[in-house]
Parts: sequence; C-alpha cells; structure tokens
Amino acid sequence: MNEIHIKFPNGKSIGCTYGTRASSVIENFGINVDSIAAIKVNNEIRPTGTSLLMNASVEPVLVDSPEGVMIYRRTLSFVLAIAAQNIFQDDGVYVGHSLGNSYYYTLSSGDIPKGSEVKKLEEAMKSLVNENLPITFKYLSYEEAVELFRSHNQKDTALLLEQRSSPRIKVNECKGYMDIYIQPLLDRTGLLSSFELMPYGDGFLLRFPAIGRGKTIEPFADEPQLFSVYSDYKNWGKNVGVRVVGELNSRIALRTVLDYIRIAETHQSRKMSDIANRIYKRIDNLKLVLIAGPSSSGKTTSAKRLEIELMVLGLKPIAVSLDDYYRGTAETPRDENGEPDYECIEALDVPYLNEQLQSLYRGEEISLPVYDFKTGSRKKDGGRKIRLQRGNILILEGIHGLNDALTYSIDRSTKFKVYISALTQLNLDDHNRIPTSDNRLLRRMVRDSQFRGIEAAGTLKMWPKVQAGERKHIFPFQNSSDAAFNSALDYELSVLKYYADPLLRAVKPGRTEYAEAVRLLSFIENFAPIPPQYVPGTSILREFIGGSEFKY
Repeated sequence: MNEIHIKFPNGKSIGCTYGTRASSVIENFGINVDSIAAIKVNNEIRPTGTSLLMNASVEPVLVDSPEGVMIYRRTLSFVLAIAAQNIFQDDGVYVGHSLGNSYYYTLSSGDIPKGSEVKKLEEAMKSLVNENLPITFKYLSYEEAVELFRSHNQKDTALLLEQRSSPRIKVNECKGYMDIYIQPLLDRTGLLSSFELMPYGDGFLLRFPAIGRGKTIEPFADEPQLFSVYSDYKNWGKNVGVRVVGELNSRIALRTVLDYIRIAETHQSRKMSDIANRIYKRIDNLKLVLIAGPSSSGKTTSAKRLEIELMVLGLKPIAVSLDDYYRGTAETPRDENGEPDYECIEALDVPYLNEQLQSLYRGEEISLPVYDFKTGSRKKDGGRKIRLQRGNILILEGIHGLNDALTYSIDRSTKFKVYISALTQLNLDDHNRIPTSDNRLLRRMVRDSQFRGIEAAGTLKMWPKVQAGERKHIFPFQNSSDAAFNSALDYELSVLKYYADPLLRAVKPGRTEYAEAVRLLSFIENFAPIPPQYVPGTSILREFIGGSEFKY
C-alpha cells in the first residue's frame, strides 16, 4: 500500500505517500509551524522529521506545552554540547542538576570556567541558533555507535550502550556532531530563541523560560540550600564511582551492586542523623519539626526515620498527621473544574490546628482529631491524647509544612523545617540528565499500583495536576527550610524498573497517556534491573514497592 491516511485534530484528513516526512504535512494543523516542537503520531511523540508509515491520527506538540518545554530544554543542551567543542577543546562539559529554571554545568577536569569563556560559549550557541541549522536523526550500527562515542571521548555514553542489545542505535546529528537519541529534539536550531548563560558556583547555568512563561526568562532566584545538597550528593557519587547510569549498570553486571546499596543506604542514614543532631542542639527552644516535600519524595518514611534518630539522642518525638486536620469534603474549596482541591492550604482546618498547638505549648493535654477518608469527614470521637512534656518534640508531616501560614500562631524560633525531595545525582551520560520529577513519578506509579489499585495510565493522567500543585504550594517555600534531606537512592531506578516496566507496557496507544508511557519506557530501558529483595526493609524505597519494616 503506497498511500496512507492522516487525520488532524481540526477534522481534516489527507492522503499521502508512505514514508512522507511529518514536517511536510504540519501546515495542515492550521497554526504557526514555528510553534510546533514535535508531533504526536497515534499518541506517540516523535520529531517532526519522522517518516509517516501507517494510517494515523496526528496532533501538534506545542513549544510552550509541558512536553514541548522539555523538548526545548533538551535541544538547548544538545546545542550547548556542539558549541562547547570549540570553547573547551581539551575538556568535557557535564550537565548536572536543575536549579530553578536552569541546568548547572561543570567541566570534567574540575576547573572553574572563566567568565569570558562562559560568554564565548553563549555567543557560540547564539551563532548556531542564527544559522538555523537542521537537527536530524539517524541510525548507526551498534559497533559504529560505540566506536563513535569512544573516539569522541564520550566514554559515559559508550558505557551506557553496554546495557543495550539493539543492533542499531538512534543518534541526533547537527553540523557533523552526533549524540545519542534520548527523546525527540526540535528540528532546527533557529527555534531556540530564548536562553542565557551565567557563571555560577564552580561552573555555569544554562537558563531558560519557565513552563507557561512563553519566551520570557525570569530573574534568577538562587536556591543555595538545595544547590548545596545537590553538590554534596554529586561529589559523593563521584567519590564512590557511580556518577552515571553506565557505572551503576557495571556494578550490577559485576555483581557488586549489593555493596553499593549498603553504601547508599548508610550514606542516606548519616544525612538524616546529621539533621537530628542539628535539631538536638536547639532542643532548648524547639518544640515543633515540620516536614514537607513534593509528591512521592518519601516524606512519610523520612519522618519515621527522623523519629528514630531523635530517640537515639534521648528525645521523645510525637508524630501528628496533618491529614487528620482536613475540613471535610463538604467544606473543601473547589478548583477551576469544580472538583475538591485537597492540596490547597484552605482544605485544612488551620485555625483548629493552631488552637491545638497553642494548647500543647501551654503544657495542656489535647485529643487529636481523626479524619475518615471513606466518609470524607472528621470523626466525632477524637483520637489519642497527647501532651508536650520534657524531652517531647512534635513532628508534623504534610505538603504545607514549610508555609508559615500553616502554623501562623507559633513563634518561628520554636520551629524546625525540613524539606524532603528525591534529588538524584545520576546522569544518563555527560550530556543527558535525569529529571528528578521522573524519579518521583515512577515511585508514585509503582505505589499507586501496589497499594491503591490505580493503573499506570491513571497515575500519568493525574501527574500534571500534581506537579501544578507542587509549583504552587511547595516549591515557593523550599528556601525557608532549616534543612534539606535528599531521599533519592541512585540504585532505585533499577529496582523501580522491575515494577514499572509491565505497568507502562499495559498503557495502550489509544490512551492519551501513551506518549508519556513510551517516554518512560525508553528512559528505564537504560537501566539494568536490580531484584527488589536486595532493598533493606527500612529503606525509603520500601514506602513505594512494599515490604517496609515501618507501619504506615
């Protein structure tokens, strides 16, 4: 069959020759083609240069959509790698973690780039953008790809390929430069109209527009505490020899990963112990520890582990669940769709919480509320009775913990705020980072399946709303924390793969969530699996895969 039929969202349908490039039909969307980052073909995101090989329904992926924003950022990183070849000829440029709406880069040698070099790099990138060069993709044989990356000193990429067994490897190409294809890129450099570089720390930042902000790059807002946690963890990964996925896979292949798991868990435990010690040093004034973090950051297990660390120091922590202070379904504010918004602070009975906290601070006994999620209301009979006595300290865990509006009546000097997040330091290779949100999404998906009976498609469908709530209710307050705890375990993605792979494969092409399922499958393909029985019973990871020694 030489002709295929393509359907567009506006109802238009055309016939075209088998193998037609998507870029030649995108004008049928009836929108500015420069606003299109990629194309969805039967709910799978592909570059606009892809060949159409079957009857398909297609729709555009707009540059300013969440998916388009990530494509834009990946393309910026690709162009930076091209430009860096001439600026840092004897050095490698490594992409690191995100910092606000930026990616942090360092040099492989450890040298600090000069401000003039950063400026030259920015100018070189702008020159590539002005040339409006085509970005294409093609396939290399496995042997050819490995040789290419080794000869270009991209050893981390060559190491990553050892996990793959495909006879052909997909690569992106621009101006003779090739890098491994991770996800779709823009089809030409001229679409990268907004970005800037600035020196920062021991490297520099690649800055770009925030989601929903179009081409506007907002003023830089520093996050020194998070940057410190990231940097410390990155240095630790370098010291133990697991900076990139290929190095983790090598440990799995050599059957030394169990030792690494023990090292990673012990390192994380020491970080929690450090936080407990900081609390203990201020115990004469502190009465309340507030723990907050985004979805699936491991807040619940972190709170339980902090309790144990405090008990080791002779304290008697009392854990209080903020979930029990929900007002109830009838009194919960509605979102723009008319549905209950359980993530806004107004969904909690904040005045009652503060009334009880004040009573506890006065040394009085209170009866904690109990919220019944089945009925959507608070039980009439109260829960356990508590009183703050010598050696006691309250621990409250919930998404609004860092917001002082939650505990408005409590003096700041008596509060200690802990921000929890999964800040993985692993990269796929030197040019391709792992978004921390992907780590949390896989955790959430596995937990939803294990304990809530929710299919992967259901988790993927709700995730954008979850992220929007985080940007509104959590991230603005993360810099107000007294301590930040990294709950990521760099081996965990190899464990989560064991559970997530079949869940993602169950998402069929007819679902709109299929595109995200395909993206995540291609991501976890890079990880060698680790059997879940290797995970300790007290690990944060057990909160998501089950088998925890803690009771939730």
